[in-house]
Amino acid sequence: QDAIDRKEKRSETFKAAVHGLEADTPALKTEELGRRAPQWVRDNLVTMCMRCKEPFNAITRRRHHCRACGYVVCARCSDYRAELQYDGNRLNRVCQECYIFLTGHTVLEDREGKHKGILEKGAAEVSSRSLLCSSLQLLDKNGKGGTRGWFVIPQDDPLVLYIYAAPQDVRAHTSIPLLGYQVKDLPQSDSRHLFQLAQSGQVYTFLADTEELKRRWMRAMALSAAGITHPEDEEEDAD
Repeated sequence: QDAIDRKEKRSETFKAAVHGLEADTPALKTEELGRRAPQWVRDNLVTMCMRCKEPFNAITRRRHHCRACGYVVCARCSDYRAELQYDGNRLNRVCQECYIFLTGHTVLEDREGKHKGILEKGAAEVSSRSLLCSSLQLLDKNGKGGTRGWFVIPQDDPLVLYIYAAPQDVRAHTSIPLLGYQVKDLPQSDSRHLFQLAQSGQVYTFLADTEELKRRWMRAMALSAAGITHPEDEEEDAD
């Protein structure tokens, strides 16, 4: 119950803080699980199960929605049935966490015992407490293609850039330690807003949607690369 309460609170904070994500109704409170129909998390906001963190694919791991909390989960994590009051107490597909909360039953498998790795910080959690977060594109070495994702510099880990495939994913697919990098501006070409991180032959090229967003990212990355984690630190250095 406590875990579900924390998850739902993070979801509410994230929806209020991040622009561009529609939130017509607030996330359900813990005591409302099963009593009210949840707002489903949109499929295109996640690329992995919001419970076990395994990536989705078209054949062996497909998307399902928990009818209690609205999370996008895989078949394995939603292989449970519970009576939902808002649906006339009929049995519905729910995730493991909601099943335990709604029925009081325990399950044999315990995936919560796994050690939480450095990348296993949910995008919603870190975005709600971030120095900067938005969509960016990380270009390949040729500068023609690349990976578009959700990029975050967390407040509690301000020297690292976390890269998620989607803004509601529960695990980052990679991270870049920013300390010691140089931030380089690239001239605008074909309306593309480009900048780079460079250090000892390692170069990352980013594409922002707007020039303003590019400038914001360049400033945030430059501060992190210099080890400046608070605005007052920057003012002291200037003095």
